[in-house]
Amino acid sequence: MKFKLNELDNWCRSFLAIDQMSEKDSSLNGLQIGDRDSEVRKVAFAVDACLETFQKAVEEGADVLFVHHGLFWGRPQAVTGPLYKRFEILIKNGLALYAVHLPLDMHPEWGNNAVLAQILGLENLEAFGNYKGTKIGVKGIFPSPVKRDDIVKKLFGGWEQSIQMLPFGRDAVRSVGIISGGAPREVQDAIDEGLDLYITGDASHEIYHICIEAGINVIFGGHYLTETSGVQAIQKKMNKDLSLETVFIDVPTGL
Repeated sequence: MKFKLNELDNWCRSFLAIDQMSEKDSSLNGLQIGDRDSEVRKVAFAVDACLETFQKAVEEGADVLFVHHGLFWGRPQAVTGPLYKRFEILIKNGLALYAVHLPLDMHPEWGNNAVLAQILGLENLEAFGNYKGTKIGVKGIFPSPVKRDDIVKKLFGGWEQSIQMLPFGRDAVRSVGIISGGAPREVQDAIDEGLDLYITGDASHEIYHICIEAGINVIFGGHYLTETSGVQAIQKKMNKDLSLETVFIDVPTGL
């Protein structure tokens, strides 16, 4: 099935809060580079907009690359050096770039945080974690207590991928808050709500003493690993809804 790029944009906006978050999210969500009238036959999915993912998307014959981290972050940039190289490969190969940041994190079904909660089997899910007046994470409870090591195995396959933990609470946990990516400071929301465990991506020395004094567990799953889930969920949804050919490009950073 063939779609125009502007139709793909409309499909994304129909369920992702791209317009609603435009004043709170500086990452220029939506179509960042591309001809809106061009045809879309194949869509590649990746976490990051970088030269390596662009090259692999071109090799896969993709017309569009859907990413979580795009090229623009709320400030003017000179199109020189590495950024020029990124623009060059996109434009020369007619590869459109579509980015969705916070609207993907916060989606209650297809977002990074919601999918992680689904993988864990959390129940009674609610929005969690304030960002400029909007809750972008999710919290829930296990039907019965689950050990910390079992949580790490279920989400990340074990400790082999540079997973880190602050084990300052009970070993078997019931309540969990999740905000993927770079949200270590938001552990305070988990502390304020009395949660047993907080899961995010980036580790931080800054919160160590806050967590030990509060007696809370924190799992740092890595920025990349905690943000593949939503991207892949959108890929599956696109396969189902639009019947377009898709591919996931895995470029892990180990961080």
